[in-house]
Amino acid sequence: MPKLPVVSGKETREALEQLGFRFVRQRGSHVVLRKETKSGSVGCVVPMHRELDRGTLRGILRQAGVDPDDFTAVLK
Repeated sequence: MPKLPVVSGKETREALEQLGFRFVRQRGSHVVLRKETKSGSVGCVVPMHRELDRGTLRGILRQAGVDPDDFTAVLK
């Protein structure tokens, strides 16, 4: 698996929205995104920081059930 890029919270949110997630709510600097799937609803929390640590990004992708390769493919 290649290294994940260093991205901002905004870039992460935009990429996840391209993968079918939608904005649900925001509290402070954290945004909640949700996606409806055949097996139920999948959600994740994205901190809207200037730069996300790679470990944080990996946790967000794991929580959302998104493959890191799919995520990097939709990044602008």
